[in-house]
Amino acid sequence: MFAEAGIEIADLNDLAIVEAPDEDALEAFETFEENALAKARYFHRLTRGMPTVADDSGLEVDALRGAPGVRSKRWASRPGLTGIPLDQANNARLVSEMRGEKNRRCRYVCVAAFVSASRELVRRGEAEGEVLDAPRGSGGFGYDPFIFSRDLGRAFAEASRSEKEAVSHRGRAFRALIEGMRSGG
Repeated sequence: MFAEAGIEIADLNDLAIVEAPDEDALEAFETFEENALAKARYFHRLTRGMPTVADDSGLEVDALRGAPGVRSKRWASRPGLTGIPLDQANNARLVSEMRGEKNRRCRYVCVAAFVSASRELVRRGEAEGEVLDAPRGSGGFGYDPFIFSRDLGRAFAEASRSEKEAVSHRGRAFRALIEGMRSGG
């Protein structure tokens, strides 16, 4: 998206920045907006003022009063799990918590943040859906097999990468952020 907009970027690998233990503390806030800004500000300082983008994302389920929300990745409370085992634990908790719930409405949320020496921008993207009782599809990651996309008419895990990118919360947030960066707003 950045390349299409004519914006040159470098990622953490390009800058030889390795993951540090103190990064875990960056997602300590109660909103996606605060977490995304915390990450962008942190890496802006770490790169000595390089304009920086970062995001925070997760799943909000209406019947669970917005949970797992900003704790989506850590929702299963299983320290030490990563990758597919962590996804499986999070999905098992989702299915368990939703058992018997009639209101299945949910949304993926992504907040993208931009920080430079002269301004900060924050943009939110959402993708509406419903929680499924059983997994569908083999693509995607995280909660994708259990989230039916209203835009796609099928589970996110059943969609191709390009189909998913067209309607995803992350795509929507970053398209809005890029527009804000280009327009100065």
